[in-house]
Amino acid sequence: MEVNVGDVVLPGDKVQGISSDDEKARAILGPGLRFSVDDVIVTTSGVLKNKQLVYWVDSHKKRYVPTRGETVVGVVTNKGGEVFKVDIGASDLASLSYLAFEGATKKLRPDVNVGDLVFARLVTASRDMEPELVCVDSYGKAGRLGTLSPEGFAFGCSINLVRKILRPSCPLLKILGRELPHEIAVGVNGKVWVKAKTVKETIAICNAVLAAEHMGNHEIVYMCEDIMNALWRT
Repeated sequence: MEVNVGDVVLPGDKVQGISSDDEKARAILGPGLRFSVDDVIVTTSGVLKNKQLVYWVDSHKKRYVPTRGETVVGVVTNKGGEVFKVDIGASDLASLSYLAFEGATKKLRPDVNVGDLVFARLVTASRDMEPELVCVDSYGKAGRLGTLSPEGFAFGCSINLVRKILRPSCPLLKILGRELPHEIAVGVNGKVWVKAKTVKETIAICNAVLAAEHMGNHEIVYMCEDIMNALWRT
């Protein structure tokens, strides 16, 4: 079956709208889509969406499917040789090289241990290879990537919620950042890490994120106002 952006899609459907060879060469396929010869094939059920030449299937799913270029929060589960093994909630563990940190060399290795949380970017993600992570950007700088403080709090949520709060139109992170000074790392794999000034503020931010899943933008604004008022009263 041939489908268009905005349609409810099922595995095996063919995506229309990417017609010319130039569009196919520049198109970026996100979760739920893959190239098959000259066609773009749907691999999961959901709603087909796009932004410019980026296409993906928006669906409620529990298992994260790694996609190149996405940022994730993971747990280091093993270290040995030249790589760390990181659990990012996918079917396979991801690899993270000792050299994939800003300023790291063979003699100056990063201080990363089993159990540490890392905020990293996927540079390799395919069905035939294990995911590969880095904690630097294209210029070799860490930016916000790297190990996360154990003083913060990490929790899991649905992948759909993460994609919702990361949309520019969602007011949640903007309001919380303006009203409550904090650090936050949002992984598209459904893992979120938060560190605020106090435990009470950290819990308030976590509750706000989880409560936003089934709310519209106006409801999110009112919810944030209620949280701020409750904190100020205490």
